[in-house]
Amino acid sequence: MPDRDILISVAVPLFNEEESAPVLYEQLKTVLEALDVGYEIIFVDDGSSDNTFEVVKSIAENDPRLRIIKFRRNFGQTPAMSAGIDHAKGEIIITMDGDLQNDPLDIPKFIEEIQSGYDIVVGWRHDRKDKLLTRKIPSMIANWLIGKVTGVPIKDNGCSLKAYRANVIKNVALYSEMHRFIPAMANVTGARIKEIKVRHHARQFGESKYGLSRVYKVLVDLAGISMIRAASNAPARWFVIMSAPFFLIGISLVISSLLNKTFAPGEYSIILAGVGLSFLALAVSLVFNGALVELLVRTGDINTRHLVQDTFTIDK
Repeated sequence: MPDRDILISVAVPLFNEEESAPVLYEQLKTVLEALDVGYEIIFVDDGSSDNTFEVVKSIAENDPRLRIIKFRRNFGQTPAMSAGIDHAKGEIIITMDGDLQNDPLDIPKFIEEIQSGYDIVVGWRHDRKDKLLTRKIPSMIANWLIGKVTGVPIKDNGCSLKAYRANVIKNVALYSEMHRFIPAMANVTGARIKEIKVRHHARQFGESKYGLSRVYKVLVDLAGISMIRAASNAPARWFVIMSAPFFLIGISLVISSLLNKTFAPGEYSIILAGVGLSFLALAVSLVFNGALVELLVRTGDINTRHLVQDTFTIDK
């Protein structure tokens, strides 16, 4: 539940960002203090192998508004972002990268848009400072494809700088690389979405953790989100429709085997019956899976608390 004393929560996944994290903290602190509202900063250490956790923990010892979440190992950007959202206490949740490429100076614009009535505000890196062949071109293709498949024409789904109403984003389950599909998933529920231009800076420290290897994951997740959107209102019915061809094939084969047994007994009828029963079993399995998915959609909730090794905050 949101804390009435905290309006803004900023959630930042960190993976081997020991040099960037202190700089980002100072930038966030400056911007958020100027807003003169209750805020918190949540750094999620995604199993860093460098001194990221020790660096941010030392900062948190002197600032109770900085909270640290430490993962047991590296789980990836989406689980880390989801953990930050899950632990956030603010009414407005801001997410961003920890590599200093997103600019905290853009945060006031996001808050203004949320307070004007939007549920989700998405950043658009219109002047992106990344490599053309390995980052910008694949991103443009992916954004076009995502827009066509989901029907939500966002220019920059991969931009981590976004703002959400807490009561909207906390009801969106995230996994794999799904953080880039949040607008498409939230759009199913009627969330009001706006995209705004944001600054983008070249990486100052370290190397990018992402490249062309993510393309495959994005394509798989795109197929998944299209299924989720198609089945979100009535998943059980969708599974029943999928099972119908298998049921029809199965029942046809079983009837054929019975007719063969009656008029032309032999080994062939047994094979037909076996294959037909297999198709019927598959159809029944799909129906039961549909019922399970319906149950999960209605009552289930995916959270990241089991991934967390420790949390760190100072109360003064």
